[in-house]
Amino acid sequence: MERSYCGFIDIESVDETLNIKGWVNTRRDHGGVIFIDLRDHTGLVQVVFNPEEKEIFEAAQAIRSEYVLEICGLVKKRLDGTYNPEMSTGKIEIIAKKLTILNISKTTPFKVNDESTNEDLRLQYRYVDLRSNYMQANLRFRSKLFSVIRNHLGDLEFNEIETPILTKPTPEGARDYIVPSRVHKGSFFALPQSPQLFKQMLMISGLDKYYQIAKCFRDEDLRADRQPEFTQLDIECSFYDEEDIMCLSESLMQKIFSELIDKDIILNFPKITFKESIEKYGCDKPDLRNPLHLVDISAHLVNTEFKVFKDCINNPDKRIVALNIPGGSKLTRKNIDDYTDTVKTFGAKGLAYFKIEDLSDTDKGISSPIKKFLSSDEINKIIKSVKPSNGDLIFFSADTADVVNNSMSTLISKIGADLDLIKSGFKFAWIVDYPMFEYEKGTKNLTSLHHPFTSPVSNSQDFNDKTLSRAYDLTLNGNEIGGGSVRIHEKSEQLKVFQALKLTDSEIDSKFGFFLKSLEYGCPPHAGIAFGLDRIVMLLRNLNSIRDTIAFPKTQSSSCLLTEAPTEIDLEQLKELAIKTNKPKT
Repeated sequence: MERSYCGFIDIESVDETLNIKGWVNTRRDHGGVIFIDLRDHTGLVQVVFNPEEKEIFEAAQAIRSEYVLEICGLVKKRLDGTYNPEMSTGKIEIIAKKLTILNISKTTPFKVNDESTNEDLRLQYRYVDLRSNYMQANLRFRSKLFSVIRNHLGDLEFNEIETPILTKPTPEGARDYIVPSRVHKGSFFALPQSPQLFKQMLMISGLDKYYQIAKCFRDEDLRADRQPEFTQLDIECSFYDEEDIMCLSESLMQKIFSELIDKDIILNFPKITFKESIEKYGCDKPDLRNPLHLVDISAHLVNTEFKVFKDCINNPDKRIVALNIPGGSKLTRKNIDDYTDTVKTFGAKGLAYFKIEDLSDTDKGISSPIKKFLSSDEINKIIKSVKPSNGDLIFFSADTADVVNNSMSTLISKIGADLDLIKSGFKFAWIVDYPMFEYEKGTKNLTSLHHPFTSPVSNSQDFNDKTLSRAYDLTLNGNEIGGGSVRIHEKSEQLKVFQALKLTDSEIDSKFGFFLKSLEYGCPPHAGIAFGLDRIVMLLRNLNSIRDTIAFPKTQSSSCLLTEAPTEIDLEQLKELAIKTNKPKT
């Protein structure tokens, strides 16, 4: 008999004999009648074992939670007053006529669908955790997302091409995972941080439009939205420029949202320059649902005598900003102290403020610990620039640009959430006009802001931190979900970038010789982008952790609690690889 799914059985199936399979969610014994709720990925259905069916009833006595069963039974309407409105199948039940115990189960370390379960325990017994409605929904959503992507790009005649997992170490901004070679003793492969150079060489190969749902690896410290191995949608196109890639990306996002979120949704993709984003939000991934933003007030304080502000005037490495909080005057002293502690974690010395009580009288209508250090003219100029209303609160930050930007962008997010200022929905933004380089801290050594294969806006003999690149990032609700660029396609230009990064000729040859050689054989102009699919699933499902989008994720310490990896390798295998371990002393 064909299998029926538990959650799909309804009142229309009454008096039908059906075959169902699944796990025992709960078992109850009421007055000599045994009830179980059988669960599969579609939901639950109640099964009844009556003592009149002696053989099957005795077999049902042995049933416990998470046993795997096959049941053949008759669908009946529940008696009036016994409906369960919390179940989609709550108006019917199945009278068991045949029972097969397909497998038994030990008592599980936690109950399936128990939201209070410790995450480490969930990861240790992930095969039990994945039975939950929550994880089932996340992984099935992920699968549908991948299908939508493949269908959309397939319709646009993209080629899905796999690139190597065992490859050569190349600088991508994080540490490589290294794999020793047994055949070539003393030599190592690296797991790819991205398929960057391979996809560029596919463009040289004439494959025109490439994509891959690629596994990538980065040996870096973890956060809630990071994993050592992650999945990205990798795209590269010949004869495309930034506008072409943006148009393609927007059509893909529109397709994803229409298919999986809301069929009538219309998405907008405003463009914000990197400079504007840093000045206004303190970061390059603003959450446009949040109305809070920074106002630079340095120009109004050029003659100030207030030392905290004065030290930042005429210093290009420092800035003074104001952040207006609508209705912020209701914040308590403890609230302000807590926010001060937040910014101090980024190196800020404190958090000055104005409480706006009555704008018609700035002398008496503003209360502030720093007011006495500012002239009336300075106060009025600040008010005119920031445009607060009565009942608002203005926070001030004056320090190095890094300290101000890092601390105040965090404060924007925290206050927006605390005061429920963040609107619902989805807000995209393209961040454009990125600098090509930045200086390594405390040095005049350039390092790539994205990666060294990004094309500059214009050819130049002298690169510096003001040189603009043809890079672009796509953000969603304050998260970077994708980044890409127009690539360098001429060998001479690529060499100039490597030299600006102070790579020696031997370093260039050993790390990139194979790639530079390929650029000599008719490389077309090309551009691309990569999207973090784990992060996109997290945002579209409104999850708190990227781990809940992945079937078998790693912990914050890059370990797998399920398999107890990483593990030590036995001496014989190490000997074959010509490797000795040097364990740190504990």
